[in-house]
Amino acid sequence: MARAPKNDLPMMSTDEGIVLFHPHMPRKAKEYVCDTLDSRWIGQGPKVDLFEARFREQFRQPGPCISTGSGTDALHLAYLLAGIKAGDEVLVPLFTCTATNIPLLYIGATPKFVDVDPRTLNLSVEDLKRKISDRSRAIVCVHYGGLPCDMAAIRGLADQYGIPVIEDAAHALGATYAGEPIGSGSEFAMYSFQAIKHLTTGDGGLVTFLDESLAPLARRLRWFGIDRTNKQKGIWENDITEVGYKYQMTDIGAAIGLAGLEEFDETLAYRRALYRRYVENLKKLSDVTIADDFDPRKEHAAWLFTILIEKRVDCQLKLRSRRIESAQTHFRNDRYTVFGCEEAFPAMDSVDDKYLVLPLHTKMSLGDVDSVCAVLKEGW
Repeated sequence: MARAPKNDLPMMSTDEGIVLFHPHMPRKAKEYVCDTLDSRWIGQGPKVDLFEARFREQFRQPGPCISTGSGTDALHLAYLLAGIKAGDEVLVPLFTCTATNIPLLYIGATPKFVDVDPRTLNLSVEDLKRKISDRSRAIVCVHYGGLPCDMAAIRGLADQYGIPVIEDAAHALGATYAGEPIGSGSEFAMYSFQAIKHLTTGDGGLVTFLDESLAPLARRLRWFGIDRTNKQKGIWENDITEVGYKYQMTDIGAAIGLAGLEEFDETLAYRRALYRRYVENLKKLSDVTIADDFDPRKEHAAWLFTILIEKRVDCQLKLRSRRIESAQTHFRNDRYTVFGCEEAFPAMDSVDDKYLVLPLHTKMSLGDVDSVCAVLKEGW
């Protein structure tokens, strides 16, 4: 099986040029963290509860919001809450961070990879139609780079087979589909607050779901299987009946998240402005295809800006010669031995050596975007 060319370029530092990623630390983060450090609670405490409540309101989430120590934690909880068990087949994206699919291996479930849509790098609805069956127990979708998947088609297939949709919205906080927030229309959704996401808690995540009755179970699973509200009553009033995990968010992380929520609209608007500037510069460049279908139902969250090009390594070297960092960022999961996959994925093969992620973060200016695009317009 052919492999995409290897990239040996070292990571750049911020003083060397335009870096690919940079954390966005909200203005009040230090104040809120210092307030937390002076309080009684630095682990899971009242700020975690406040963060969850404000997140639910701000992003119009219809169900409970349970924060976690990472997005991977939140996905694992989503899979458990969805009732996925050992041996179950779950339809998942081929092209994603391994964090989407590794938690299924914790359970002993079987990820069934779905090929990409080569226009968007989201999962292919056509391949999903071919692979869904009576054996399928759930559909997992990732909104790559912040571009929503075709949720109407995915919802239709899930309803036809009577299975839940689990949205990995790690890239897509702030995105909308048909005017509704991503994650609000599916049985389960996960958001990531990892270091370089729009909204960060240092590292963290959150799972939300439509069934309110699952909230007590979710909270127990997040904390060793213990019901924290009954913990003070003594061990015999606080039995542990299911295997739980140490997946909680801390008040230190929540403090950063609360500061980020206050300026999230500003952050999202700025990232979208950078994204639009890229599109304006590159949409007519014949050597570059933007990984976006520009579907009017979809409002992009602008976490990644990805292009499809020929001679990718040559392009990366040209960009690096002008002190501009670029990379692949995510990789096809079928090539990892841990998944034991031997299927063919022709659409992924067609773009495997073409996709390239360009810098997009709040430390960039519109002029920086113009500089990146000027290099691409020169050719490579």
